[in-house]
Amino acid sequence: MATWGLILETTVGSGERKHTEAYVIAHVEGEREAALAELERRARAYTPEHPRSPRRRRLFRDGDGFLLVVDGAWQSHATRFSAAELLDDTDRPAPAKPVGDAPAEEAPPVTAPTPDGPPQPPPAPAPASATEDRDADGVPVKPAWLGRTDLP
Repeated sequence: MATWGLILETTVGSGERKHTEAYVIAHVEGEREAALAELERRARAYTPEHPRSPRRRRLFRDGDGFLLVVDGAWQSHATRFSAAELLDDTDRPAPAKPVGDAPAEEAPPVTAPTPDGPPQPPPAPAPASATEDRDADGVPVKPAWLGRTDLP
């Protein structure tokens, strides 16, 4: 049985630092048609980071993938989704769940990747101690990093 990589290519950054990055968003084991069906589901659920105020959204099928074009107030942003058969991997992924006759589980929507890599959950806020001194606007008087011995 073939393993398919579901790949997202999108433009990240801005100005002279704008570039295209590719992310493997999932692996699917099974037939090509099953991988394309999963890819289409993910492409329809995808919400890109840019534009912030979308005016029009168009999803196109293109061979073994999809092209999502979102028009914003100033410019259009494109994201390409493709399915490719995995031939070799130096760090093999965990066995993928088979896609086919079994009912599909509802997956969480895909969020836009950040310029630093795949989407990450937001960090948990550090607990504030009750004895911590704060300015009138709520900012701690003593920075949290001051006095830490584990920093260079």
